[in-house]
Amino acid sequence: MPNEPIVDIALNTINKNKQALLFVNTKRSAEACAEKISKKTKFNEKQLAEKILKVLTKPTKQCRRLAASMEKGIAFHHAGLHNKQRELIEDSFKEGKIKIICATPTLAAGVDLPAFRAIIRDVKRFGFTGMANIPVLEFLQMAGRAGRPNYDEFGEAIVMASSDGEKNAIIEHYLQGEPEDIFSKLAVEPVLRVYLLSLIVSKIVRTPEEIFNFFSKTFWAFQYKDMDKLKQIIKRVLKLLEKWQFIQLVDKKYFRATIIGKRVSELYLDPATAIHLVKGIESATVNVKDFAWLQLLSDTLEMRPPLRIKTKEFEEYEQLTLKYENELLLPEPSMFDTEYNDWMNSLKTASMFHDWIDEKDEEWLLEKYDCRPGETRAKLNICDWLIYSSEELARLLAKMNLIAPLKRLRLRLKHGIKEELVPLIKFEGIGRMRARKLFSKGIKDAGDVKKAKYDVLSQILTPKISTNLKKQVGQPGRPESLEKF
Repeated sequence: MPNEPIVDIALNTINKNKQALLFVNTKRSAEACAEKISKKTKFNEKQLAEKILKVLTKPTKQCRRLAASMEKGIAFHHAGLHNKQRELIEDSFKEGKIKIICATPTLAAGVDLPAFRAIIRDVKRFGFTGMANIPVLEFLQMAGRAGRPNYDEFGEAIVMASSDGEKNAIIEHYLQGEPEDIFSKLAVEPVLRVYLLSLIVSKIVRTPEEIFNFFSKTFWAFQYKDMDKLKQIIKRVLKLLEKWQFIQLVDKKYFRATIIGKRVSELYLDPATAIHLVKGIESATVNVKDFAWLQLLSDTLEMRPPLRIKTKEFEEYEQLTLKYENELLLPEPSMFDTEYNDWMNSLKTASMFHDWIDEKDEEWLLEKYDCRPGETRAKLNICDWLIYSSEELARLLAKMNLIAPLKRLRLRLKHGIKEELVPLIKFEGIGRMRARKLFSKGIKDAGDVKKAKYDVLSQILTPKISTNLKKQVGQPGRPESLEKF
């Protein structure tokens, strides 16, 4: 049975003793391509495969699939991988142990890898309007990965076409066409909110005139040209920041950041997110359930894109709405409001976080939410930042009774544990699985660790960890009678 053309090109690259980056348009395609190519190679990188499997405490189906490909010198690379897995793949490619990386375009920017070839299988991607051509700039980024100056004298960029018509269209659009214009991101209001507040906090600009003068010299103004309209946009954002009490106009002359506005800027929060958190904090009591906090944090711009509810899941999450309707910190929007779909999606994202702190592992989350370990970790990191920001805002709002519950939630989110494991997880060297082992044997806190005999601990954990645990509660480690062993 003949190989697919993409597999033939990959094998031809390996036969030339060269390496390649193979770009496809989806995560699943990257995994499938790597698997197909790996079945045709004879490399043996067993140690590399073992390293990949050890990144997560419990390897997922994706981890095992990646390990099987990497053992044969082939890898896939996308945003769904854990950061350490991506780093290991990139380092192994530089060392020559990995010959082909099948990747989504996320690998096309900001990397310098020894790829002789950049093989571009897909120049179309599914978007809001269906399948559409990728931008010329993105194409050039992918093609530009081939033949890096530090590694090769020249490189080859190969684009796949299924017909002469498609080949001619690719040549006309991508090889002979012009890259798209670049547009200033300041025109995006969330970006403008963040930078306007930071400029006022840092006192770079203070008066309305200084603000308008500053922005008149930006690339945004150069593109926009209509300064009167630009001023109206800036005035609207300034009014919002005033309304939210992040800035105040002093003597009708200059703007000054408030204490809370200064902290919002220091936390790098979008002011719209900050006021969303403030409203939630103001309505919260010490008895607020963890799910309510997680939903509040999931319904922010920083958490986008949220996990999206599929049509078949809609009824499930409507039931979840009924379950928590009296406990959520902010009211549910009307189903006719434009933000209703995003709000519903925030429930699914919050549900994923809630399952994580209920000690569901990455494999379970992948099956239930189709959320890969790398994507899960990225969202957990954002959630950690938002919980810390909520702690800081609660302190400024004199809601001191909320700080301890938020700290506890942050600790649980970091380790993915139920509340009962919090006293144990604070010990150095004790993670999610070891804490659960100790708890299941009746050792639930520092007092129990002190009471436990060394030989009992060493049966649950290793002797070395048991010694370290005993030292942390001010007791000697391994008994002298056991030192000779």
